[in-house]
Amino acid sequence: MTTTFNSLLQMMQAIPDEQAAIDHFTGIRWKNGAFCPHCQSTKVYHFSDGKTHKCGDCRKRFSIRVGTIFEDSKLPLRTWMLAIWLITSHKKGIASTQLAKDLGITQKSAWFVTHRLRHAIRTQSFNRPLSGAVEADETFIGGKEKNKHAWQRTGGKQGGKGKIAVLGILERDGELRTGTTPTLSARNVQSVIRSQVEPGSSLMTDEHGSFVGLGRDYTHHRVNHSAGEYVRNYCLHTNGIESVWALFKRQIIGTHHWLSPKHINAYLGEMTWRFNLRSIDEGDRVNALLSQTHGRLTYKALIA
Repeated sequence: MTTTFNSLLQMMQAIPDEQAAIDHFTGIRWKNGAFCPHCQSTKVYHFSDGKTHKCGDCRKRFSIRVGTIFEDSKLPLRTWMLAIWLITSHKKGIASTQLAKDLGITQKSAWFVTHRLRHAIRTQSFNRPLSGAVEADETFIGGKEKNKHAWQRTGGKQGGKGKIAVLGILERDGELRTGTTPTLSARNVQSVIRSQVEPGSSLMTDEHGSFVGLGRDYTHHRVNHSAGEYVRNYCLHTNGIESVWALFKRQIIGTHHWLSPKHINAYLGEMTWRFNLRSIDEGDRVNALLSQTHGRLTYKALIA
């Protein structure tokens, strides 16, 4: 049985100890009935300690953590839930150093917690294409060449030299899609847009050359930023997706300070997931993330 809460204090009162946290997670994971994480059998026996179960078919014993990102973690499940609250409720995310202080754990443990939760968020698939009024925009993530160490510089002084190209697609009053792209070539960019946006939609972009040719599949409106044009007819603009980039860059600079290129998609996924669930209550976001924690994630997989 799951409990409801809309503030951190309410969650601590509703889940006062480790057994309550186990019961809450059990109610979410087994909402459609108990099953064995090893063979998927529904013939499950429960021990009186409230923590251990046994499969009637494969005969293996297990806890509710088995088969989830919590499986090989020594942290209490209640600590994990507190971490989930902090990550899902902070609009700019939270750094592992701050999370370590808030939870009373080491920074190394906090780093693993944040990345395991980002992995759980990333595994969610989008089940419908974007439609209606849609904005698409590109940006670059990375510091200025002059501020880098000599060995980190690529020789470029402007544009996207030495930076990571990122593409974002925003459905107005709807969902967001973000991700890195190898290059901002027309082939790469348009392939992503066509896979995420329903044909015939009203698509708004800037004048970047990678968007040329999308008019064959969409009602394509291009705003010429280089000529000082940012809004046309009050509704043709890319201000929504550009606001998303502003939020993400503030998250990097103000919260994480520096991101490894190999983890940028994970941070983008975290921001996108939080944005797409912005209309639901804080407690519901915690439960939504708890429902996505199935799937083991080992230490080697995390740092690979």
